[in-house]
Amino acid sequence: MKKILSIISITFLLISCVGNDKMILRESIGKINKVMVVAKISDWTGDVGKEIRNNFGELQVGLPQSEAILSVSQVAPNGFSSMMKSSRNILIISEGATENFSVKKNVYARPQTIVYVQGKDDAGIIKILQDRKTELRRIFLDADIEFTQNIFKKEKLDETQFKTLQNLGLSLIIPDKFRKVDDTGEFLWLRNHLTSGIAKSGSNNILVYSVPLVDKTTVADSIVAVRNKFGKKYIPGSKEGMYMITEKAYTPFTFDATIDGKKAYETRGKWEVKDDFMAGPFLNYTVLDEKNNRLVIFEGFTYAPAVSKRAFLFELEAIAKSMKIQ
Repeated sequence: MKKILSIISITFLLISCVGNDKMILRESIGKINKVMVVAKISDWTGDVGKEIRNNFGELQVGLPQSEAILSVSQVAPNGFSSMMKSSRNILIISEGATENFSVKKNVYARPQTIVYVQGKDDAGIIKILQDRKTELRRIFLDADIEFTQNIFKKEKLDETQFKTLQNLGLSLIIPDKFRKVDDTGEFLWLRNHLTSGIAKSGSNNILVYSVPLVDKTTVADSIVAVRNKFGKKYIPGSKEGMYMITEKAYTPFTFDATIDGKKAYETRGKWEVKDDFMAGPFLNYTVLDEKNNRLVIFEGFTYAPAVSKRAFLFELEAIAKSMKIQ
């Protein structure tokens, strides 16, 4: 009888452990926009590694300095230790009898994203990496967007204090390090003064406003003109006649996007102050809100001379992609 009770107790304990595995996962570690690649040294130093570095190392458009979309590091399978398994973003490369591309969440830690790529040989692995190039990058970037938003949710601003967001019927997850510069009811400008390192004289900025939707077919072509109009009206320079414009010597890049389930355009480029030396990168999301016959515009721009700016723009992207429109 005691033996039976012992077996029942052990079985119940095992079931409890399995049923609560999510509760005992450790907290993941790793920098934003960084992926750990688990691959053999021969793969990493060969064509497979070259393909991965070319994909993730593609330069982010719109930045004044050369910065990769994603940073990577490598570890061999026999060095994929318990500590390494805590990494938040992992790409595992392997050879096998069948080809495979799969994604798993929270395997060894939480939050965590692991992408498994398996091919019959190097050529098969490289083909998968090439065919899923954009998807592969997006998987890790979207995971980091969600991770960043969850951090911001813990200490976010009370958006009901901003007239513009209320009037436009918008909600955003904005960390409380941002402070109001202007809030007219039609135009919102928030700023985060950077306080550490060499960038402490700089700032991260958020602009939110709306314009009527006139012609869906011309929206993408009008983005620069609209931002220049609002820059002239609301973003002054240090002297009269100075104001923010789109840098004339650099053509912005515009891509299709989706915000709150709505068609949008993502534009990355450089801003400058007319007749002054201030400049930096900007990220603009122009959202087609057909229900309300308007364009909702979120723009983030950074001023941080002499430092890398990818991380600052990524924070602004995470905030923009938290937008909800009534």
